[in-house]
Amino acid sequence: MKTVIQVALVWVVLVGFYGCKPIEKTDENLTKELETPDTYRRIADYSSQIGIDTSSLKNKSAWGLLEEISYGHKPQYVRYTAKVKPIDSTHIREIGWALVDKKGKNAEKVLPSLEPSFPSYTQLKQHYRRLIDQGQTDSAAIVAESLNAYRWINRQSQDADRLVIVNTRGAYLKGLDASGNQQIGMRVVVGKTSSPTPGIDTYATNVIMYPYWNVPKNIALKEILPKIKQNADYLARNSIEVINKEGEVVDNDDVDWDDMTPDNFPYRFRQENGEGNSLGLMKVNIKNPLAIYLHDTNARTLFDSTQRWRSHGCVRLQNPAQLANFLAGKDWLKEDFINEPQTHKEPQSNPLKKRIPVFILYLGADVNENGQLVFFKDVYQWERKWS
Repeated sequence: MKTVIQVALVWVVLVGFYGCKPIEKTDENLTKELETPDTYRRIADYSSQIGIDTSSLKNKSAWGLLEEISYGHKPQYVRYTAKVKPIDSTHIREIGWALVDKKGKNAEKVLPSLEPSFPSYTQLKQHYRRLIDQGQTDSAAIVAESLNAYRWINRQSQDADRLVIVNTRGAYLKGLDASGNQQIGMRVVVGKTSSPTPGIDTYATNVIMYPYWNVPKNIALKEILPKIKQNADYLARNSIEVINKEGEVVDNDDVDWDDMTPDNFPYRFRQENGEGNSLGLMKVNIKNPLAIYLHDTNARTLFDSTQRWRSHGCVRLQNPAQLANFLAGKDWLKEDFINEPQTHKEPQSNPLKKRIPVFILYLGADVNENGQLVFFKDVYQWERKWS
């Protein structure tokens, strides 16, 4: 009898050893285990709960879904991206194995650690689920787009100490720290419907004090040249210089303006710096080929209006000193420097020691400082275009 028991015990030990042998943690095995029907279904179910359209991801692998949960995808309206950053595959792999170990039954507990920790994102996610529960699918779809944008920000702002978001649809700016907590906020004036501010994913490079305004060619030919022909004093009244191809200032009295046309115009315009300059007293350069930047303005009353879609495409700042200090990470300028009397000064370029991510987005929904959900009008009619 004792021998029989001993044999049985040996058999149990052998079965336990060979039958329950741990899975070797290779990427191949992880992919295989994640694709098992039950685990994949749990990942897909969670994805749909946070606004990911799983119907459009029919051919998406489980690994691809984990990437989507963490980093989303680039919003369609973003015209320029400075650089697409690599994903943190190590973290995704860790979460993948945590799912496999429990056959996906712990999805609700472990998958949230893939997502952005930004308070705005967490609050939007709660609003999304509420709207779904209430059957408000159209409103929920708008929130889902914003959730994706924040996931994309999560990818592109990895390792950044702080970041800047401009929402052209709401005409505001906010600066977030590395944890996504809002540190600054202000109104902005952005592009009008005929010259919308494009979606941009980039970074700030430097801050220019007392900048010249180098007038973009389309503005020079379509707006300024006709005004000069109507009144030759226009240039002097607006402190605008005429610059030739060699970069030299030309006496505007030496130019036969009547003969100038958009086809034969060999010059460019530059507005002198100072209080009357259209860029105000400061501008922030951001890397992009679209001639878009953030700047002060000499028309500051526009920030009092609810209709702040007035520019040619660049972003005008309500509190330029506040943004400069946020970007620099120190008290660089006095908050009221724009109110001090200014004389003509040479432009001063102040390079930023760190690359600060700047996202110019078109969010249809966001949360305010109180966590309340706010929807914004489709000013540029892009929602219809991309739906």
